[in-house]
Parts: sequence; structure tokens; C-alpha cells
Amino acid sequence: MNARIFLCVALLGLSAGPVAAQSRGQIKLPEFPTLADKASESVVVTLDQKLLGFAASWLSDKDPEEAQAKKLVTSLTGVYVRSFTFDTDYVYPKADIDAVRRQLNAPGWSRIVEARSKHDQSDVNVFMYVEGDKAHGLAIIASEPREFTIVNIVGNIRLEDLHDLEGHFGVPDLGIENDKETPKKP
Repeated sequence: MNARIFLCVALLGLSAGPVAAQSRGQIKLPEFPTLADKASESVVVTLDQKLLGFAASWLSDKDPEEAQAKKLVTSLTGVYVRSFTFDTDYVYPKADIDAVRRQLNAPGWSRIVEARSKHDQSDVNVFMYVEGDKAHGLAIIASEPREFTIVNIVGNIRLEDLHDLEGHFGVPDLGIENDKETPKKP
């Protein structure tokens, strides 16, 4: 079964319990209800550890891509996505995104990627939450005139494994290269 279809069914069929205490590497993401009404497309994913485990149980061990994603998910405690697309420019208030971005100035968070394009008027920032020698959180904020996406992945994170999460559980294609799949030149 397609992981996205299952995810939608699982989220509709389960009612979320009380919000657990925020864990390290997790940021507070608003639901943005007024923006969802204005958006031509929206994706809101809120998966805590219990729901991730349930959703992962539907991934196939026989499909190599799904099996790898399933293995990765066992080390995560949450996946949170807010993504909105609009028919006109700058429908969303930049202050909403800036409020989320301010959380990433807290101790433990470091910006690891900053990409801006004046031509496309796009801005992409990737932040990592690190304690000691382990990463426990990843946050991505991407904005363009007609869309913005915020992704927060919480748990034990290895950058080389993030490629396997793309396209699963609402995580968009992040353009992460996977060296294991790249053929080596002689």
C-alpha cells in the first residue's frame, strides 16, 4: 500500500491524544488554520512516536526503499510538516515563519545550510539540533513567494539516512543525495 495513502487513512482513523511534552530537537509548529483556508494546497503532518510506529508497521519489508524508511523511523520520535501553496504571492505573513525561525536560535540548534535565490525569491534553511556528538532534531524552513514548507524531524538522526525518509510520512523530496546509490567511477 502506498505510504501516503496509508498515512492519510491512519490520521483520519486515529484521534490524537493529549500533546506530549516537547522533546529535544522538536520545535513548536502552529497549525496555521487561517493559511490552510487561503491555500490552494496544504499538507499538515503531525506524527508522534506512537503514530510513527503504527504507520511504519504498514511499510513493506520486501520493498527495499520502504524497508529502509521503516528502519529509520524506529529511531525517530516525531515527524511534523506544514506545507502550503497559494495562488498569489505572499499570502502568508512572514512573521509566522519568523516566529518559527526564532525558536531555532535556542542553544543546541545550528544552521547547517542556508540557500537564498534573489532570482526565484526563495529561501531555504536547514538546522540541526545537536547534543554531545548526536543529532536529535532537524528543521527545514523553505519559502518562496507562493509557498512555504516547514519540516521538523525529531529523534536520533544521521544525515546519511535522511534520503530514505524523502517521500514518506509527508516529508517532501529534499534533494538529498545518497552516495550508496551513486555508481563509483573506475
